[in-house]
Amino acid sequence: MNKLIFGTQIEEITAIFIILEFCMFLLQLSVYALRPQDKNRGWFLLLLFLMLLYNITGGLFPDPKINIPVSIQEMIAYGAGFLMASYFPFYFYKAFDLKSLRWHALFGVPLFLALPYLIFFVIIYTINGKLDVDIRYGMIVPFIYALVLLYVMLRAIRQKYGENRNRQEYIEEIAMYCAISPWAALAFFGLVEESQFIEVLCTNTGIVIITLLFLTKSVRKARQEFNKIQNESPIDSMAQKEFVANCLHFGLTRMETLVVQWIYKGKSSKEIADFLYISEDTVKKHIQNSFRKVEVKNRVGLIHKLLNR
Repeated sequence: MNKLIFGTQIEEITAIFIILEFCMFLLQLSVYALRPQDKNRGWFLLLLFLMLLYNITGGLFPDPKINIPVSIQEMIAYGAGFLMASYFPFYFYKAFDLKSLRWHALFGVPLFLALPYLIFFVIIYTINGKLDVDIRYGMIVPFIYALVLLYVMLRAIRQKYGENRNRQEYIEEIAMYCAISPWAALAFFGLVEESQFIEVLCTNTGIVIITLLFLTKSVRKARQEFNKIQNESPIDSMAQKEFVANCLHFGLTRMETLVVQWIYKGKSSKEIADFLYISEDTVKKHIQNSFRKVEVKNRVGLIHKLLNR
């Protein structure tokens, strides 16, 4: 039997996963703070946060020593599990651009996961106080729908790539899909009242795998972007020195110079923001500052003056 820590109901295995996932969350949060336009990292951060919430509430509750009614503790613990399971379709819909999951992410999950939770684990449980009975009937629809979601998500990934299934992105998405598959068994755990050790090990291992895959993908993407920037000079080498000298003459800052270089390549403000990992509003501000310093009113005039002073 696993030992409990600090006099709580949290077992050692749960505490290990909580610490590990908290460290991963802080790491990803620090990177996201530097690149807030990286929406995929934002969706992934929410995934880690919900997993932490699930582990903490599931490990702590129910505990009669806590000054919260046991019934409320049960509602919170099961609610965190339902919330985590409900987020997976939305995460795949947003992070992997699986448009066919839109209905399930926005409507199917509220109907077949959130609604059964509210009916059986909040309303009926408040009335009868019989959690074992509510679990037995309240988990039926979520369990069936979880199996449906697994099928729909797999089909969406396969349709996205068509016959081109040797691509690295396809393999990564299938690996992430396999990592979240054990969550379909969450309803089964509720029915058979499996031990905390088995439940936590099954549900958290997938999250750790997803994190490793996400980090690998982030590193690969960063390398590709670096190589792209290295190999694709915004301005040909013949005019580079003269262009930079003119930028210095007009008092353009380093970032303003970088922005103007991408303007020369015909990039939009949004594309420049993606290249430089800054917001689109910041790019527009740099452009306006450059117009003011060079004393021009549009992009064409800006580039012409900086190349032909």
